[in-house]
Amino acid sequence: MSSVKIFSGSAHPKLANAIADNYGKPLGKCEKQTFSDGEMGVFFTESVRGSDVFIIQPTVPPADNIWELLLLIDAARRASAKYVTVVVPYFGYARQDRKDKPRVSIAAKLAANVITSAGADRIMTCDLHAGQIQGFFDIPVDHLDASAIFYPYIKNLNLENMIIASPDVGGTARARSYAKLFEVDMVICDKHRKRANEVASMQVIGDVEGKDVVLVDDMVDTAGTISKAGTLLKEKGANSVRAFATHGVLSGNAYKNIEESALEELIITDTIPQQQESSKIKVLTVADLFAKAIRKIHDHESISSLFIK
Repeated sequence: MSSVKIFSGSAHPKLANAIADNYGKPLGKCEKQTFSDGEMGVFFTESVRGSDVFIIQPTVPPADNIWELLLLIDAARRASAKYVTVVVPYFGYARQDRKDKPRVSIAAKLAANVITSAGADRIMTCDLHAGQIQGFFDIPVDHLDASAIFYPYIKNLNLENMIIASPDVGGTARARSYAKLFEVDMVICDKHRKRANEVASMQVIGDVEGKDVVLVDDMVDTAGTISKAGTLLKEKGANSVRAFATHGVLSGNAYKNIEESALEELIITDTIPQQQESSKIKVLTVADLFAKAIRKIHDHESISSLFIK
């Protein structure tokens, strides 16, 4: 069987090192060079001929991270790697997955196209903004679920009157799966936006009186929605409100919004590197989850055991 070689782009080397440590191998060696005009080049400083190459790179802003990933895929392919798997803990541009207004690009599909065209054989990611994005790829997609990370944490909270909540209608399916997992009820915060990153109004569908609310979402960006939901749920009589989101984008006034919110805490994963710390934010790692998935893929085993059922 071909050997496994794990490499990292420059977007999140801390997570890549943790994944490699959990797998039991050091990160492979590659370098990035940048010309004075900003042009980028990458190259492997060790042989990858005949190897199963795993390239770890969340496609967080700036867009250079996507370009670097494409160059690494191309370099591995041209260096005669047997199989190239792209590990994208956070798949950027996933929010642009449909035409929600005239004359707009579908960036998620474009990103899928260029990754495939660059030569990737497989992509591994976690909690896509919309599950149907898997269909944008013409290569196998291993779509991991952060519930395997959040479930033990929520269970250890021992919340007596727990209820699951979705911060918007779009996350209903995700909230329902958590509610089914813990055998509790769920509510929905129905929001209306005037424009991106700005919530105009919100209302709660369901009763949260005296409940310990657990909000679940795939990502937190400016934290406007999650903060407004926390305040509204408290006003509706909730005993406590906690939020769980896989991807902590946390841009703009996110940290300020969270600190000033009614949330007890916000639990995220380390799919995206954090810019600062907050007393209300706790980060759980996905390193072991991805390391196990890499091992199972290399050994041609099912990854179903990595999901909470």
